[in-house]
Amino acid sequence: MDSARVDALAHDLAAAGFTDEGVGALLGDDAHAALGRMLAAPARRAALAAPGPLATLVRALWLGDAVEPDELADALPSLGVEGAVALGLVARRDGRLEPRMTIRPHRWRDAGGEGEWWIASDPDELAGVRPLPDDHVLGVGGAARTLAALLPPVTDAPAGDALDLGTGCGVLALHLRRRAARVVATDVSERALAYTRLNAALNGVDGIETRLGSLYEPVADERFDLVASNPPFVITPRAEGVPAYAYRDGGRTGDALMHEVVAGAAAHLRPGGHARLLGNWESTRDEPGIGRALGWASGELDAWVLERESLDPVAYAELWLRDGGTLPRDPAHDGMLGAWLDDFGARGVVSVGMGWLALRRPHGTPSLARAERIPQPVQLEHAGAHLAAALEDAERLAALDDAALAEQCLVTARDVTEARHQLPGADGPNVIELRQGGALARTLSVDTALAALVGASDGELPVRRLVSAIAQLLEVDERALADDLLPRVRELVRTAFLLLPADAIDAHTAGSAAAEEAADR
Repeated sequence: MDSARVDALAHDLAAAGFTDEGVGALLGDDAHAALGRMLAAPARRAALAAPGPLATLVRALWLGDAVEPDELADALPSLGVEGAVALGLVARRDGRLEPRMTIRPHRWRDAGGEGEWWIASDPDELAGVRPLPDDHVLGVGGAARTLAALLPPVTDAPAGDALDLGTGCGVLALHLRRRAARVVATDVSERALAYTRLNAALNGVDGIETRLGSLYEPVADERFDLVASNPPFVITPRAEGVPAYAYRDGGRTGDALMHEVVAGAAAHLRPGGHARLLGNWESTRDEPGIGRALGWASGELDAWVLERESLDPVAYAELWLRDGGTLPRDPAHDGMLGAWLDDFGARGVVSVGMGWLALRRPHGTPSLARAERIPQPVQLEHAGAHLAAALEDAERLAALDDAALAEQCLVTARDVTEARHQLPGADGPNVIELRQGGALARTLSVDTALAALVGASDGELPVRRLVSAIAQLLEVDERALADDLLPRVRELVRTAFLLLPADAIDAHTAGSAAAEEAADR
C-alpha cells in the first residue's frame, strides 16, 4: 500500500464532496434511502442525470459501475487513473475502468463526538455481485453498527489496549481506537487485514496493528482492556455445495465457534476489562440456547446475554441463503436449504437465538450472570453506556445486602416516565407502567407501592425511610412490604430505572440529555 496514493485518494474524495450528506444531496432523499435497502437503480438513475466528479464516484465506488477513463481522471485528479489502478481501486477492462472495491461514507456518533469515515470493502450485491465469493470482505452492515453502539462510551481516560477479534474491513478497529490508545485487529483473511490497513490510512487513524490468525491465536499471551468481536458466528452446514464465506463462517459445527470466542475472553481481559460480542446460539427441546450461551462465560466473568431474536431452522437458513445472494428461484437454493435443515436436525435444533453478549472481568469473584430476551426496539445510542454502567455496578450491587441497599439514597433515572391505565369509571389505575426512554427501553408493570417508591426516589431519603412512609400510606405491614420491595428495587437498579448514588453524578447522568430527548419523544 502506497501511503502517498492513499493520501491522494482521500484528498480527491473530500474535494468531490463524497460524504453521506453530499451523496444524499446529489441523489435526493428517495434514491439515497433506497441504497440502504440494497436498491441501486434509483441512485444510478439520479447519478447519470447529474454527471460530474461526485456522480462518477457514486457510480464507481458505491454502485460498482464501470466508468470511462476520462470520467475517473476528472473525479480523482490527485490520484489519477494510473494511481487508482496501482492501488487496486479499479482494473482496465475493454477500454473502461471496472471497480475492484467499494468505498462508502460511514457516519458515526458516540459520546465523544461525531464524524465520518470512508470504508473500503469488496463489491457486494449493491454493486451487482451475486452470489458473493467465498473470500468476500464485508463493508459496514447493521451488525457492525450495532456492535459499535454497544461498546463502552468514549471517555477522557481511554483504555490502554483493545482487541478487534475478526476485524473484517476494520471499521470496528476504528471505533475501538477512539476508546483505546492501541488496537490489535486480527483475522484469518489477509485480504481483510489489507482492507483494515487501507481504511486506517484512508482516514488518518494510527495505532492499529493487524495480525493474521484464527481467533485468539495471534494474541495468545496478551490481555486487553477492551475486546470487541463480530465473529463469523453463522451456523453453516459442513456439506458439499454450501459456500463457506470467510466473513461469516468460522468453520465449526453448530455454535461451537461462539463457545470458543466467549470462553476464551476471560484469558484475554485484564481485571476490570470489558468485552462486547455479537453471536448466535442453538436451542434444542431440552436446552434453551440463551442459557447455554450464559454458561460459556460462567466462572470467571460477569456476563450478560441479551437475545434479540429467535428464528426457527427454516427462517434461519433462508436468512443466510439470501445474505449470500442465493434466492428461491436459483437452482442451488433447495439443495442448500436441505443441507441446513439436515444439519440442524442431526443436533435436534429447534431454534437459533441471535443477540449480544456483554462481559467484564471483575477484580474479584463474578457477581453477574444474567440472560434475558430483549425483543423491544432499542435506541442503540443508549445501550452501550447502560451495559457498561450495569457491569461496573455489578460488584457494588452484589456487595450490598438488603439491609445495606435499604440505606441507599437512590435516584430515579431521568429517562424514566410513568403511565397509568384505568377502565372508564374505575376508582384507580388497573395498570401502572414504568418506561425507559434510554437504557434498553424496557416497560415494566408495577404495583402502587413500587411506583410510589420510584416516584419518591430523588436522592434525599434512603429506601428504608421511603418504604416506611409507603407502608403507613397503604396501611400495610412495613417489614412485609420491605421484604417484597427490596428484591424488586435491586432489579430496578440493575436495569437502570433507579441509580445508586454515585451513578447519579457519573456515567448515567452524563448521557441524560440524550435520554431526556428520547423520553420527550
